[in-house]
Amino acid sequence: MDLAKKKLGVLLSTDPDHANLPTALGLCEAALDRGVGVYLYLIDDGVRALDVPRIRALAERGAKLFVCAYGCQKRRIPLKDSDTVTYCGLVVLTDLINNTDRFIALN
Repeated sequence: MDLAKKKLGVLLSTDPDHANLPTALGLCEAALDRGVGVYLYLIDDGVRALDVPRIRALAERGAKLFVCAYGCQKRRIPLKDSDTVTYCGLVVLTDLINNTDRFIALN
């Protein structure tokens, strides 16, 4: 099956210490390996995973990384200028849900 035109959306809302982080990373890495477009949205405590090296590596491999600006503000995480991270809100999350072939929420 040709997956090159498919899109996977993944939402991560839990702290980096939660078992959801390795699950999200594994799904995203496997999808990228198969040529799938990956869209990762970090929200709530998931914004704390922004500095995890494997998360940054996903963006370097071509995954689109979105981070909830409000979630960062509430957790006093500064918004940094970046070419690989888009700080945004729930409108973008809605667009990801509506425009990906599969969407997985890890809460």
